[in-house]
Amino acid sequence: MSRLQVYPYDREGAVAYAKQWAFGRNPKFYDFSRIGGDCTNFASQCIFAGAGVMNFTPVYGWFYRSVNDRTASWTGVEYLYNFLTTNEGEGPFAKEVPIEEVELGDIVQLGRLTGDFYHSPVVVGFSGNNILVAAHSYDAFGRNLVSYRAPVVRGVHILGVRK
Repeated sequence: MSRLQVYPYDREGAVAYAKQWAFGRNPKFYDFSRIGGDCTNFASQCIFAGAGVMNFTPVYGWFYRSVNDRTASWTGVEYLYNFLTTNEGEGPFAKEVPIEEVELGDIVQLGRLTGDFYHSPVVVGFSGNNILVAAHSYDAFGRNLVSYRAPVVRGVHILGVRK
């Protein structure tokens, strides 16, 4: 078994993908807007654009082949967080950081005081001290993060990609 190498995450590639598809839907991926929301599906697409590789580990990996052949981490807020922050195999890996430490192409997750998280916008820019994001479900590009009324916000900083 060959050792995986760590490569840089293409932050600009992730943002370019977000810009291209923020107000549309890439036909290669199912649109989950009507069945629970498309935000994490869109976030995963952006991450994939920056990573270039999926993790095809059954159940606990991170991949999308079709609407019926994908992992929960591709479309579920908590599952994406769990995959990114614990992944030691192929694909992107990340750590939770204070919101002030996010960079382009990172993910911000919005949550409730109860501890459950429900939205995964992608960081696409900065304006002064403000973080600008892109998202699906309520489509946006360059939306000011503070315009969301979430009591809890966590940053998910992508450290790199293993291939």
